Amino acid sequence: MIKFGPSGNSESFYTEGFSHTEQAASYVKKRGLDCFEYSFGRGVRMSDETAHAIGEAFAREGVEISVHAPYFINFANPDDEMASKSFGYVLDSAVMVRKMGGKRIVFHPAAQGKAKREEAVALTEERLKKLRDLIYEQGLNDLIFCPETMGKLAQIGTVEEITRFCKIDPIFVPCIDFGHINAREQGSLKTVADYKDRLAYMIAELGMEKMKHFHAHFSKIMYSAKGEIKHLTFEDMVYGPEFEPLAVALKELELEPYLVSESAGKQAEEAEYMKKVYFSL
Repeated sequence: MIKFGPSGNSESFYTEGFSHTEQAASYVKKRGLDCFEYSFGRGVRMSDETAHAIGEAFAREGVEISVHAPYFINFANPDDEMASKSFGYVLDSAVMVRKMGGKRIVFHPAAQGKAKREEAVALTEERLKKLRDLIYEQGLNDLIFCPETMGKLAQIGTVEEITRFCKIDPIFVPCIDFGHINAREQGSLKTVADYKDRLAYMIAELGMEKMKHFHAHFSKIMYSAKGEIKHLTFEDMVYGPEFEPLAVALKELELEPYLVSESAGKQAEEAEYMKKVYFSL
């Protein structure tokens, strides 16, 4: 089944008097949502005790949990020592999500830097092959690792690049951030056909088994000529993308992703809206 949920806690979570991630389980469940993404954006700093407590809370509510690895991962870093830290960020996130009872780790692949595009992409691919080897060596290959489509032109993470990376091994499943794609491509996602074109391409390249329950992020995003600037809410009428045509595309292609709202401050509310739209079709 398709799943809907927030990335982190909405502003309303705190205004309603909550403060701990364990409380997010019931907060999300009461809104009829199915999943939750915890961010290790600034680093994997969590005790085993806290991880187990979060996992128990989400298990009680029947809400699935995923994690986002630290934002400063860069598998295209020309410095091998610096790149080695990226392996650690992903692997540490994986160890922790298992303790939290989850299975999915989302991560940003790389930045182009001063290298030529193809050189940076090829280096990222080779480093992801090494990451795959480390994942198997550490017995973490029962988890799902999701390289994300990125919103800035200077980042590695086009639809084609993420598709290429996900061909490396079954453990790699794409995280398709539709807001990022729209920002990177200057407002390209408008119609059902726009969404279907990209999804059908990935299905053709990766197969339906891998794509059936792909990971997804959705929000409206402000962008400039260089791509993503900041996340917005559905109230914005200037920037896209709109969710309704994506809902139709998912239905028509029979896809059931793990769909996470990253709207600014209204993640849970807009995840609720997306779920309502989807099931109204």
